[in-house]
Amino acid sequence: MNSKGIQIKTEFIKLDSLLKWADLVQSGGMAKEIIQEGLVHLNGEICTMRGKKIRSGDCVTVSLNGKTVTLDVK
Repeated sequence: MNSKGIQIKTEFIKLDSLLKWADLVQSGGMAKEIIQEGLVHLNGEICTMRGKKIRSGDCVTVSLNGKTVTLDVK
Protein backbone atom coordinates (compact mmCIF):
# COMPACT_ATOMS: atom_id res chain seq x y z
CA MET A 1 0.00 0.00 0.00
CA ASN A 2 1.30 3.42 -0.96
CA SER A 3 0.75 6.50 1.17
CA LYS A 4 0.74 9.99 -0.25
CA GLY A 5 0.40 13.30 1.57
CA ILE A 6 -1.83 15.84 -0.17
CA GLN A 7 -1.86 19.43 0.98
CA ILE A 8 -4.90 21.58 0.33
CA LYS A 9 -4.94 25.34 0.75
CA THR A 10 -8.70 25.73 0.99
CA GLU A 11 -11.18 24.73 3.70
CA PHE A 12 -12.14 21.62 1.75
CA ILE A 13 -11.89 19.86 -1.62
CA LYS A 14 -14.56 17.66 -3.16
CA LEU A 15 -13.73 13.97 -3.34
CA ASP A 16 -13.78 13.70 -7.13
CA SER A 17 -11.53 16.77 -7.43
CA LEU A 18 -9.12 15.31 -4.87
CA LEU A 19 -8.74 12.13 -6.90
CA LYS A 20 -7.89 14.20 -9.99
CA TRP A 21 -5.56 16.51 -8.01
CA ALA A 22 -3.66 13.47 -6.68
CA ASP A 23 -3.32 12.06 -10.24
CA LEU A 24 -5.20 8.89 -9.35
CA VAL A 25 -7.70 9.39 -12.19
CA GLN A 26 -7.50 11.21 -15.49
CA SER A 27 -11.00 12.65 -15.56
CA GLY A 28 -14.02 13.52 -13.48
CA GLY A 29 -15.92 10.74 -15.23
CA MET A 30 -13.38 8.16 -14.10
CA ALA A 31 -13.51 9.57 -10.55
CA LYS A 32 -17.30 9.28 -10.57
CA GLU A 33 -17.08 5.69 -11.78
CA ILE A 34 -14.66 4.42 -9.12
CA ILE A 35 -16.50 6.28 -6.37
CA GLN A 36 -19.83 4.73 -7.39
CA GLU A 37 -18.21 1.28 -7.57
CA GLY A 38 -17.26 1.56 -3.89
CA LEU A 39 -13.51 1.61 -4.51
CA VAL A 40 -12.99 4.72 -2.37
CA HIS A 41 -12.94 4.79 1.42
CA LEU A 42 -13.08 7.94 3.54
CA ASN A 43 -11.74 7.55 7.07
CA GLY A 44 -12.19 3.77 6.85
CA GLU A 45 -15.73 3.71 5.41
CA ILE A 46 -16.87 3.33 1.81
CA CYS A 47 -17.85 6.71 0.36
CA THR A 48 -20.08 6.85 -2.72
CA MET A 49 -20.67 10.62 -2.73
CA ARG A 50 -18.38 12.21 -5.31
CA GLY A 51 -19.15 15.70 -3.99
CA LYS A 52 -18.24 14.78 -0.40
CA LYS A 53 -16.19 17.56 1.18
CA ILE A 54 -12.74 16.37 2.18
CA ARG A 55 -11.00 18.42 4.85
CA SER A 56 -7.57 18.51 6.42
CA GLY A 57 -7.12 15.45 8.63
CA ASP A 58 -9.22 13.15 6.44
CA CYS A 59 -7.80 9.92 5.07
CA VAL A 60 -8.91 8.70 1.64
CA THR A 61 -8.02 5.18 0.46
CA VAL A 62 -8.42 4.15 -3.17
CA SER A 63 -8.10 0.64 -4.59
CA LEU A 64 -7.34 0.62 -8.32
CA ASN A 65 -5.80 -1.99 -10.59
CA GLY A 66 -4.74 -4.18 -7.69
CA LYS A 67 -3.00 -1.29 -5.92
CA THR A 68 -4.11 0.60 -2.85
CA VAL A 69 -3.18 4.24 -2.34
CA THR A 70 -3.87 6.19 0.83
CA LEU A 71 -4.13 9.98 0.67
CA ASP A 72 -3.48 11.82 3.93
CA VAL A 73 -5.03 15.25 3.49
CA LYS A 74 -3.23 18.07 5.27
